[in-house]
Amino acid sequence: MLHMGSMIYETKTALILRADLAAWQLANVAAFLAGGLAASHPEMKGEPYRDGAGRSYSPLIREPVFVYGATVEELRRTHQRALSRELVPAIYIDAMFTTTNDADNRAAVAAAPADALDFVGVGVHGPRKTIDKVINGLKFLS
Repeated sequence: MLHMGSMIYETKTALILRADLAAWQLANVAAFLAGGLAASHPEMKGEPYRDGAGRSYSPLIREPVFVYGATVEELRRTHQRALSRELVPAIYIDAMFTTTNDADNRAAVAAAPADALDFVGVGVHGPRKTIDKVINGLKFLS
């Protein structure tokens, strides 16, 4: 469906990041979350790019990714809202900043108490109206 010259998608992608992170941490967590969501939702992938000389470039995520800032409490609330709507969020917790590989990242999450995860980021993708309910009350990261 088109709206004012731009595409309105039926789905929405949102990254919710702890607002007090350093710039490098924000970029790192956002990249990990977006990559995780794209791997879980192949419909997010657009078409490959080609420049004027015909060189190929990797496809990107096909729709806008909205980025919100939050406190740990807001991240936990967002996580619970996502789970209650049967979404499978991408998560990043503080302990993952001390690891250097995927196996250790998974071990850090597995060792964390499920009801008190120290979130630094949560990513969600799903139907637009569902995601709007999950992120309700959050502000864009500035």
